[in-house]
Amino acid sequence: MKKSIIFVILLSTIAIAFKTGEQTSMKVPSGWPKPNYDFAKHPLKRSTIELGRALFYDPMLSRNNTISCASCHSPYNAFTHVDHALSHGIEDKIGTRNSPTLMNLAWNKLFMWDGAVNNIEVQALAPMHNKIEMDETIEHVVTKLQASKIYPPLFRKAFGDSIVTGEHTLRAIGQFMLTLVSANAKYDSVMRHQSKFNAQEENGYRLFKTHCAACHTEPLFTNHSFENNGLPIDIALNDLGRIRITQNPTDSLKFKVPTLRNIEFSYPYMHDGRFKTLTAVLKHYTSGIQKSNTLSPKLEQPIVLSANEQVDLTAFLLTLSDKSFLFNPNFVYPKHILLP
Repeated sequence: MKKSIIFVILLSTIAIAFKTGEQTSMKVPSGWPKPNYDFAKHPLKRSTIELGRALFYDPMLSRNNTISCASCHSPYNAFTHVDHALSHGIEDKIGTRNSPTLMNLAWNKLFMWDGAVNNIEVQALAPMHNKIEMDETIEHVVTKLQASKIYPPLFRKAFGDSIVTGEHTLRAIGQFMLTLVSANAKYDSVMRHQSKFNAQEENGYRLFKTHCAACHTEPLFTNHSFENNGLPIDIALNDLGRIRITQNPTDSLKFKVPTLRNIEFSYPYMHDGRFKTLTAVLKHYTSGIQKSNTLSPKLEQPIVLSANEQVDLTAFLLTLSDKSFLFNPNFVYPKHILLP
């Protein structure tokens, strides 16, 4: 009983804490850096989050009302998809990248694999306006939402006005995504001195700190940088990464370093979903890195791992799975809003 009480108290320190009334606050997990998002400028509101949650799951955001944000970002798969390597959009058009996971976004400065978006409150515009993804415009989305029976009352509750606007639509989606905080994996429990790694996980953690932590920095398990990790280019996609945004030759083949949190559930891996298993990922880093002018300096020296060490490293990576995040009832399809 005592352990259960402690567990509940700890959960309350790492999640979005809903207070009495509308305004809520972000409880930053102990030992984590300060979030990048300015909560003082735009405080979280319970009604705005609930509106954003409904919008996140509503296919009305796409041109033919078939694709929602959740179509590519399933809560049970760390808010990505696992049934294909490349994202599928409107009319089953196939994109050029694997959808990124969505979690701990308040700590991000740039979004998307190439950093094309620098503000979470406009991030939803990118898939909405993409011809392959949703093929819609924010102006038409506003028109559809305004004409619905569901949304004007939700906008009134969230923003004090039943007039739907693009700014409020995007802000609500952004506020919902800001609540997607994952910080309760076994790893976190160990860091809080509530549990211990077994011998295999402990050795895997040692190997991780030696070979992986420079890019996948604790506790967020990303350093938010853009790196060329030595993947041979897919000649069918010809995706050169961040250079598309910056036009800087030094950014060729660089992609955002993804978080490793919940990696057990976010396969397939890499920006193009080319690897289906963690075993394949480790094989790449130990024997598949392709040298180039923009290769990350952190990967210039070979990574040598025995078969047993790769198993131990994988065992550690599995300690980053956060079931309380994956199955949080506050993150799933809002039946109480969207179902008639």
